[in-house]
Amino acid sequence: MSVLNERPIVIDETDIPAENRRPRARHVKGARPGWFVYACLGIVLLASVFPFYWSFLIGSGDSYTIRDPNMSWIPGGNFFANAAKVMNDPAVNFWVALWNSIVSSALIAASVVFFSTLAGWAFAKLRFRGSSVLLVFVIATMAVPTQLGVVPLYILFGDLGWTGQLGAIIVPALVSAFGVFWMTQYLRQAVPDELIEAARVDGASSFRTFLTVGLPAARPAAAMLALFTFVSAWNNFFWPFIVLDRQNPTLPVALSLLQSNYFVDYSIVLAGVLLATIPLLILFVFAGKQLVSGIMQGAVKG
Repeated sequence: MSVLNERPIVIDETDIPAENRRPRARHVKGARPGWFVYACLGIVLLASVFPFYWSFLIGSGDSYTIRDPNMSWIPGGNFFANAAKVMNDPAVNFWVALWNSIVSSALIAASVVFFSTLAGWAFAKLRFRGSSVLLVFVIATMAVPTQLGVVPLYILFGDLGWTGQLGAIIVPALVSAFGVFWMTQYLRQAVPDELIEAARVDGASSFRTFLTVGLPAARPAAAMLALFTFVSAWNNFFWPFIVLDRQNPTLPVALSLLQSNYFVDYSIVLAGVLLATIPLLILFVFAGKQLVSGIMQGAVKG
């Protein structure tokens, strides 16, 4: 009798003993968030949006809006006029400051990601003497306040003739101790040693293994590090205020010039603050999608 003519055997589930049956998927009560979770998220969302609305409310008024006890919560129509005053003020140099902030923040973020990923790969996956001690030393530098290095740095850049130039704020921030620690911890868990051994068997060098194995696996953590580094460099005020001059400022330094007068027009100041915040909001909109896609595509199973 041919095997092809045999009919498939159908087993009734009732014939299987109860203890050997596969448990059916059940709906877990409370698995989906309830109204309380959405209420908390709504409160957090409103608390996050309120500072932007307040800045827009004052920035769309005039110099007396914030002093009016009967101030309306409906925005006025002067925002574009106030923004034009900020952008056209010769004492602020808004467009120069915007360009300087974009260039310096982008270069700092790219450099920190590259060097931190390279150092993190070395600490996480390479075997060399004294690696643990060096990593502890790098982490310990995070406990040193930034203000302690201001005077030596200013003297150094003064001798080099870099004061007032954009390189004076880029060079000291090219490497981050936090970035090295962050990438070391991530690569230690994300990249299995079997992938590195397979790359070495194929004849790849250490740097080639880093490019083909380490960088793709580190993409989610690198994206988060780049985002936070960019925002930190964009909002940095202390060191650029010391080493740069008014003709070549960054945005935080330029906006501080709006408050240097005896009478502070808060409608102009907050309009400038919103203008400086818009690039960061655009970055978060696009980087959010990249972060999610990077986490989904860059996961490595050990």
